[in-house]
Amino acid sequence: MLHSRRAVLAAGAVGVTTLATSGQVSAVTEDIVAKLARESELGNAALLRGDVDTYLGFIKLAQDFTLMSPFGGQPSKGGYTKERWQEIGSFFRNGTLRQELVQGYSSADMAALAVIEHCRGEVGGLPMQDWALRVTLVYRREANDWLLVHRHADPLANGITAEQSAALARGGKNS
Repeated sequence: MLHSRRAVLAAGAVGVTTLATSGQVSAVTEDIVAKLARESELGNAALLRGDVDTYLGFIKLAQDFTLMSPFGGQPSKGGYTKERWQEIGSFFRNGTLRQELVQGYSSADMAALAVIEHCRGEVGGLPMQDWALRVTLVYRREANDWLLVHRHADPLANGITAEQSAALARGGKNS
């Protein structure tokens, strides 16, 4: 038996994962989330090796893509030039990645993934180390493609104290 029209509209308004009948999760929704999670993991694993071409084979960015980098600062917007992609690729070396899907949501034309990226690699010229990032990915469907429209990542997967968070919020300043 279908949920009432009111319940379906309310569910759609808050962007929940499924509009279910008889309590069954939509297989289409699960397939979309699984596909995007798999492509995200494979693409970002390639990027951590510095392999931009393989990354771009898995991840298609929307023209209005926004990135909120794990290093903070102003979000970047818009398309990336070939030169910018070469710069991004050279930032990462010898990396590996295992992605943990925390939660996935999708509707007909939008999907969001909350993941933890468990990375190990050389990043920004630093020696090999572990990186655990909390990441939110938002996709928009255009025709038959799912385009990444937003990525937000932070290095707080291991947790920090309130004092450390306050220092970061102050920009590292003491007062």
